Amino acid sequence: MALKATIFKAKVQIADMDRDYYAEHQLILARHPSETDERMMVRLLAFAHNAADSLEFTRGLSSDEEADLWQKSLNGEIDLWVEVGLPTEERVRKASNRAEQVLVYSYGRRTAPVWWQKLESQLTHFDNLRVYHLAADATEQLTAMAERNMEFSISIQDGHIWLADGTNNAEITPEIWK
Repeated sequence: MALKATIFKAKVQIADMDRDYYAEHQLILARHPSETDERMMVRLLAFAHNAADSLEFTRGLSSDEEADLWQKSLNGEIDLWVEVGLPTEERVRKASNRAEQVLVYSYGRRTAPVWWQKLESQLTHFDNLRVYHLAADATEQLTAMAERNMEFSISIQDGHIWLADGTNNAEITPEIWK
């Protein structure tokens, strides 16, 4: 019998001073059985960092044909493709060919730097690609905030992201690798 996704709900109030975006979102995150809380929370952070009314979570790990998050235009073209983790060069190439802009949110204390060192030269020619790296301390703080029902106030200014859930606070500054 196949394992089912675990459903998490998040109410997020976003104040993004960098993009002049202010909104509240009611999100449902389906955590795949093989997905960790850390990865799920990085997906949530990626959503907040790029929030828009048309940005949506996809089937993610359940589909090779979809991003973790994407934003589509009214005519169905992919404006934004967001990958979480350490995608292969092939997957980044595919995303770059299908989307106007591609973002990768990498994380992992030891694995991410090795991944970047291996793929950096191959990924530099993708003009529509931006790669962010989240430090292990930051993703550990995020993971500690994971609950089935979450409520966050998120502020973004000058590239810094502040999250507060009423009990815990985290400040995250994604490092831009490309």
